[in-house]
Amino acid sequence: MADRAYLVLRDRLIMMDIVPGEPINEGLLVEELGLGRTPLREALKRLEVDHLVRSYPRRGTFATRVDITDLAAITEVRKALEPLAAEKAASFRGGIVRTELQATVAAVESLDSRNTRRELMENDLEVHRLIYRATDNHHLEETLIRLDNLATRIWCMALDRLPTVDEHISEHANLLQAILDGDVRCAKKLAFEHIMHFEASVRAVL
Repeated sequence: MADRAYLVLRDRLIMMDIVPGEPINEGLLVEELGLGRTPLREALKRLEVDHLVRSYPRRGTFATRVDITDLAAITEVRKALEPLAAEKAASFRGGIVRTELQATVAAVESLDSRNTRRELMENDLEVHRLIYRATDNHHLEETLIRLDNLATRIWCMALDRLPTVDEHISEHANLLQAILDGDVRCAKKLAFEHIMHFEASVRAVL
């Protein structure tokens, strides 16, 4: 139950359904999710490690604020690790999630400007998480999920000012195909370019 609470709250925090700085109402969440306070607090402890919430003595727990200055530090690490993840995923040709990656290629190719920005953002998260799973390295996977979650929150802050989002999402199709084809060199290159394009797009509107 703590895992379920963690996943629900994590995605609400990432997509800013829980606004940065907003207090976490434990009573309401216990009732809504149908769980006890102990699993909820276990989930909140994990989310604090992820830098998505912060607890204060006698004040409670709050969604962390989004600090745009973190973008450079997050990008610095992702530039090193995202190409590594793409390389490993390609070396396995998608490995244990190959079937899911194949389905995701078709889903990405069907996306366009008619999709809501939230749908595009959710697809972006799904693609990255699949690639991380395909590495078959849970340490790398956990690290990159945490970084991608923080980067996505920053992206959400800039979302309304971005002229387009679907172009960025469409880059995934070629990356996923390179992984499925086992093209390690191409996958690494596309993953690096994708991260750099993301940072440039966000910085352009901040």
